[in-house]
Amino acid sequence: MPHNQDPEPWREYHITPCYLAGSTYTAGPALRPLLDLGWKLTRDELANVYVASPDHTVRLGYLPEGEDATLWKITAYSDPFATPRWLVTFQNSTPTEIVAGFTTALATAYTDGPDSYLYYGNDTLAALDVGTPLAAAGWSHRYGTTDVSFHSPDGLAEVHLRRHRLDHHAEMTGHQERWLMQAGPPGDRWYATASSFTPEGLVAAMNTALTDPAPVIRYGYDVRHLPPQATATPVKPPVPTPLDVRRAQAASARTTVPPPASARPVIPAPRQPSAPQSSRPEHSR
Repeated sequence: MPHNQDPEPWREYHITPCYLAGSTYTAGPALRPLLDLGWKLTRDELANVYVASPDHTVRLGYLPEGEDATLWKITAYSDPFATPRWLVTFQNSTPTEIVAGFTTALATAYTDGPDSYLYYGNDTLAALDVGTPLAAAGWSHRYGTTDVSFHSPDGLAEVHLRRHRLDHHAEMTGHQERWLMQAGPPGDRWYATASSFTPEGLVAAMNTALTDPAPVIRYGYDVRHLPPQATATPVKPPVPTPLDVRRAQAASARTTVPPPASARPVIPAPRQPSAPQSSRPEHSR
């Protein structure tokens, strides 16, 4: 259907592929896995949201009023007062489901301990295994002199792994990245990044969410802004069961059919007041 002709803005649609669905611009689904662990949430006066683990070794920022187009920033620290060990970012048009895929994996890794969420990153051979979800989804790959790149079958999404040495400070300030994820048609692309030392399991979770074939839900007002390459299928209302039909019929009968005369309350007619009685004459003997 033409994406710009939808008269029902609140109607639900299934959108595929996920990486063309765009953001829902709601933080809840991606924050929920962390908040369920008891992580603390705070806000600033600009409505930016910050979430921190109890030991402050992992911090997340949801930044709709940030300084650039990066909506999400997640950092991890071997020491709360040290320079971040790794940084992951998502641009403001990134589908929320992909961010949620990462935060869900992060919540699991944090529960497993520091070896899962802080370490085991930056090994090139191990990093290539992170591309397994991409290969399993039919993505092609190319080995270059400085990077390995993966491309979706439709050519609208790609992932790059930088193979050369990077400056850690430049990565933590967002000027370089070990992993770069991009999707969308030319001129309308979103991006996500992961720095060196990001655990391979967390990057793999990003790639798994990126290639998930399951449709995602968007509404009519979202459909208008989709790229033409995305597929929007109206969600059909559920077919009522026989029990649903009987309940509807019963409810309709209660509200539209007047009760039978025998069931109506009988309202007695008002009694006429009786005439006053005169006193009886006395009998004389």
